[in-house]
Amino acid sequence: MDSRRWQGDGHNEPQMQVVGFHVEGQSPSPSPNSILQDSLRTISAGSPTPVIIPPQFQAPEFAAGHKARGPLSALNSAELFAHLQQYRPVSVERVLRSKEGGSVHPAVLALGLRYADGTIKGSTARCVAMVNALCQVIADYRTPPGKSLTRDLMGAINASVDFLVRCRPLSVSMGNAIKALKLYLSKIDLAETEEAAKGAPQTEEAAKAHLVGLMAEWLNEKVALADRVLVEHAVSKVYDGDVILTYAYSQVVLEVLLSAARQGKRFRVLVVDGRPELEGRQMMRRLLQADIPCSYAFLSGISATMREVSKVMLGAAAVLSNGTVLGRVGSAAVAMCAAASSKPVLVCCEAFKFHERVQLDSITHNELGDPDALAHVPAFAPAAAAAAAAHGTPADPERGVLSQKLAGWRDSPRLALLNLKYDAMPAEYVTMVVTEFGMIPPSSVPVILREFSESAQME
Repeated sequence: MDSRRWQGDGHNEPQMQVVGFHVEGQSPSPSPNSILQDSLRTISAGSPTPVIIPPQFQAPEFAAGHKARGPLSALNSAELFAHLQQYRPVSVERVLRSKEGGSVHPAVLALGLRYADGTIKGSTARCVAMVNALCQVIADYRTPPGKSLTRDLMGAINASVDFLVRCRPLSVSMGNAIKALKLYLSKIDLAETEEAAKGAPQTEEAAKAHLVGLMAEWLNEKVALADRVLVEHAVSKVYDGDVILTYAYSQVVLEVLLSAARQGKRFRVLVVDGRPELEGRQMMRRLLQADIPCSYAFLSGISATMREVSKVMLGAAAVLSNGTVLGRVGSAAVAMCAAASSKPVLVCCEAFKFHERVQLDSITHNELGDPDALAHVPAFAPAAAAAAAAHGTPADPERGVLSQKLAGWRDSPRLALLNLKYDAMPAEYVTMVVTEFGMIPPSSVPVILREFSESAQME
């Protein structure tokens, strides 16, 4: 149906307009569905004034040409997130049976499997591991006869990255590292041309060693050195008597708290955690090993514990150009509750996690995790332990105990479990972003991105 026919053309009035209203002393207006059904009944009774209703607003039993709904099994999916890469378990057998299994470098193959099973978590750890694996690919690469080093090596790197994406989608930090690697590789091609013009062609081994050295410098500058400077800036905001709330696990936040404790500052940490990852347990374990007083709470009880908090310190997977912060799922709820309680929110994020993309929600760009992880409850819960003992269900130390109510969720056609990995935290909930360049408001992120772009063009 032509949309103009529904919306009205020019000065013509639309052919139907349903308006709900309520007048004091009278009954409220009927629901839109009942209005549409009454209108259709009026048409069938021979109404002199036909009313045209778009098919999407018609009740199923009155719609013309209505067909019975297809198999209900098609509803067993989160259709709102169908555009995202769907979660698929990756195993050694599946990889070896695939076409690219035999052509992928062993280091990349092992790394992809570790991404898939969750052995390597966190955007920084995944980025460092990827760069190390790609450097091994470069070191073991041999140019085939008759081919160019840069072009053929670029193809090998792209194939390795494609395999890693199949195992788990890339993070923003990994994408920035790949951009830097390809930029360095393109400059090596220019260097080869210049050296050849001077009569002294550059050897392949020297070119590969130079490329690996450039990536080592990139890691040292963007990750190692940046973390040390960032920790110094963040520690200056930790004072005696503080109660610092942190969510899940962040390596850079952990380093900030450990450094503050080594400087003799007395503070307490409230670790808030959420399912299904429950990474806060690792954070609390590391803090207790350093003799830092800690409390542990779930995300559902954050509003009750926010009153005693003096500041919130969070990690981030990425910071976008509009100031939106991507973090562990649940971090946006923590920041929102802190903002409602007038508590400052400090986000610790290195500048190599900044990205030019603009994002306003958690739907357009995100990552889907294993939906079966939501069907498991923590093994330390008394109810879960009792249920496991009653049904003889073994407790998985990583995932917990399988909930009996969700044990057969795949057989329920209208039930879908959605396990999102990241949250989009609006900029208005963030007080400061702590980087190696200092503490900046979220609105200043485009300035750093512009500086990065200009410096890359000048190199």
